[in-house]
Amino acid sequence: MPAYSPIPRLIVVMCSLFLFAIACTPKEILVSPQQSAPSVEESTRATVDRFNEAFNRHDADALEALLTDDTVFEDTSPAPDGRRTEGKAAVVAFWSAWFARNTEARFEAEELIVSGNRATVLWNYHKLRNGQPWHLRGVDVFTVRDGKVAAKLAYVKG
Repeated sequence: MPAYSPIPRLIVVMCSLFLFAIACTPKEILVSPQQSAPSVEESTRATVDRFNEAFNRHDADALEALLTDDTVFEDTSPAPDGRRTEGKAAVVAFWSAWFARNTEARFEAEELIVSGNRATVLWNYHKLRNGQPWHLRGVDVFTVRDGKVAAKLAYVKG
């Protein structure tokens, strides 16, 4: 009868313990950035799109939800430099009054260009002036921070 050797049994036990340890160890699943969270550009684009949609609904409450507390808005008037409004409450008050005066106004985005947390929107502004259709072309330069508008600087042609 051959001599008993504990080595094969020891190898089986060691391998079993090793496999058990691997099976019970928490795993990190690596996910590409595209899967885990939207890119900065995607987030910026989505924020500006939501802002423009709320704007065209003349929904000051929805705009308020999309603004940072320290938001800045630079209007196109008065010429030549426009007016700077700072802070969420002041910007929302401006837009609320503007919506009341311009009930039929709407903006049509011609193009949206996004780079990081900045976006440039080329637009056409349409409304009635003296009962006649009227429009103005311009550009908005947005800065987005944490999914909210931190700045909207407006410029017009003419």
